Amino acid sequence: MSKNIKVSIVIAFYKSEPFIYKCIDSVINQTYKNIEIILVDDGSPDNCGKIGDDYKKKDKRIVVLHEKNSGACKARDNGVNLATGDYISIIDGDDWLSPDYVEYLLNIIKKTGSDMAMTDNIFTTRDQIQVKTDEITSISPKEAITSIIYPIIPIGPWNKLYSTKLLKDYNINFDIPWSGEGLYYSSMAAQYSKKVGLGHRKVYNYRLNNTGSGLTNYNVMMGINALSNIKYIKEKCIFRDEIVDGAFNWHIWKNYNFLLKLIVATNSRDKYKKEYDDCLNYIKNNFKNTLKTSKVDLKGKLII
Repeated sequence: MSKNIKVSIVIAFYKSEPFIYKCIDSVINQTYKNIEIILVDDGSPDNCGKIGDDYKKKDKRIVVLHEKNSGACKARDNGVNLATGDYISIIDGDDWLSPDYVEYLLNIIKKTGSDMAMTDNIFTTRDQIQVKTDEITSISPKEAITSIIYPIIPIGPWNKLYSTKLLKDYNINFDIPWSGEGLYYSSMAAQYSKKVGLGHRKVYNYRLNNTGSGLTNYNVMMGINALSNIKYIKEKCIFRDEIVDGAFNWHIWKNYNFLLKLIVATNSRDKYKKEYDDCLNYIKNNFKNTLKTSKVDLKGKLII
């Protein structure tokens, strides 16, 4: 593998002080050394900004961007805009990387001649067992976006490596309402890639024990945005056939269930009466079509 290929790693921080050291250290200590580390301090009220500046003094590969708090989407986009690497990876500030994260994903890119690389397995704080077998393959953009929408591939933008040229040529960004931005970003990158490289090895560590995480603190607005975003992704999808539509049918149906669950859990039926009624109607009226068109396993069918 050519060591001249440069990889930019973008990390946006907000109230991540308990986890920032482990995250940055895991990036600095990558086995592949030709990397650029872009730390975006999203107006964090803790010491994240100072910690980033301290790391910058020790490692010339680090760039620190300080800005007013504007959310993870804007912070990530600003970091990507600064990137000078041939490929870009976007990771969360409370997670961390295995030492061969960059090397492995870049090897998938080079081995398959793809614009994008991804894995279908990740470590979590509850599961640190590596997969026993690995096989690197090349899949079509349609196969990739279908796998992401179901999702067979973890939804976030972080277990993936993207061609910088691809992101810029198609103006792929996070500029959509939270949440669902990671699903949108990886879906758009996948559908515009010539080929997508796929591996099974776990190289990304996803933290489940961060009580400050946006995915931990559920609220009804999050469910509304997530439903709007999956519909928007379907609208922007350039593929149209039974397989792709089946994946979207499944994800949209699940999001209506998710929103209904949030409304009930937060005792918000009166406040969100229209959304509550819409969810019930959609779930009842579309479960047969979802069951028929979705390519999911027996467990998925039973959930429907």
